[in-house]
Amino acid sequence: MFPVHRCRRLRSNKTIRRMIRETIISPDCFIYPLFITYGKGIKRPIPSMPGCYQESIDQILKSAKEVYELDIPAVLLFGIPEHKDEYGSSAYKEDGVVQNAIKAIKDNIPELYVITDVCMCEYMSHGHCGIVERGTVNNDRTLELLSKTAISHIKAGSDMVAPSDMMDGRVKILRNSLDSEGYTEVPIMSYAAKYASAFYGPFREAAESAPKFGDRRSYQMDPANRREALKEVALDIEEGADIVMVKPALSYLDIISDIRSNFNIPVAAYNVSGEYAMIKAAAQLGWIDETMAMMEILISIKRAGADLILTYFAKDASIILNS
Repeated sequence: MFPVHRCRRLRSNKTIRRMIRETIISPDCFIYPLFITYGKGIKRPIPSMPGCYQESIDQILKSAKEVYELDIPAVLLFGIPEHKDEYGSSAYKEDGVVQNAIKAIKDNIPELYVITDVCMCEYMSHGHCGIVERGTVNNDRTLELLSKTAISHIKAGSDMVAPSDMMDGRVKILRNSLDSEGYTEVPIMSYAAKYASAFYGPFREAAESAPKFGDRRSYQMDPANRREALKEVALDIEEGADIVMVKPALSYLDIISDIRSNFNIPVAAYNVSGEYAMIKAAAQLGWIDETMAMMEILISIKRAGADLILTYFAKDASIILNS
C-alpha cells in the first residue's frame, strides 16, 4: 500500500525520536563567558543581555562555582579595567582585573577550565583592537601587546588563551611567545573566522569596548565572504592554533559546516550577544517560546559541525539537559 516508506514511523513518540536523534548536545560542549570588573560586591546587570552581569571578582567566584556545579567545563573571561589608555596597559598588568580573577578562580575552583580572551579593545581608550596610528590599527606593533597579554594570563594560571583581535600573524606570535616561556602545553583557541557583525552590539555594552571612531571592518571579516574563512582557518592552523572558532555562529552556520568538512581540528562557535538578546527580547514580548528557541539554536550550531559552543545560554541549557 502506498507509501511504502513512511518517515513518520520513526517520529511517532518521544522515545523513538530520542533513540534515533542524530545531533546530541550536553553541558560538555559549552563555554560560558563572564565579564569581570574592578571593585567589590558588584553585580551590575547588562540591560541588553538579561541574565548577564558585569561582576567584581568576589561575585565572579560565585558565578564560576554555579557554572562548575552545572557541569559546564569552562569559562571565557573578559576584563573591564579601571584604567584605559592608548597602549592598553591594563591588559598585561600582573595584577590586572583578568589576572586577579584567574588566580581567584584557580585557587577556589581549580578543576574549572579557564580560557581568557586576548584582545586590546576593552583596554584601549579608543576602543579598537590594537595600537592606532594615523587612524588605522598598526598590525605588527599590536602583536607585541597581544603576546604580553597572553603571557600574563598564563602566568596567572589560565588554561588556554583565545586571541580575538584578528591581527594577521597573531597565532604564530602567541605560539612562539608561549613556547619560549616554557608554556609549550598551553593551547590556543583562535577566533579564526571572526566577522564584522551587527550582532556584537550588546557585547560592546557589556565589555565597554565600542570603538570611539570608525569601525572594525579593516581587520574583521566581510560577512559576504565564505571562501576567505577557509583561508583564515588554514593560516591559523599553520601558525599553531589548536582550536579554531567561528564568530558569530547563527548567521554563519555555513562557515562552521565548511570548516568542519575541510579541517580535522576542533571547531568552536560563538553564539554571540546579539543572537542571545534577540531570543530574550522576543520571549519577553511573548512572541516565541524562549526554551524551545534556545535549544533549537544550540542544536543547529552543533549540527552544523561545532564541537564547542560559547554561549550565554550555557547555564539555562545545562539546567534543562541535566534534568
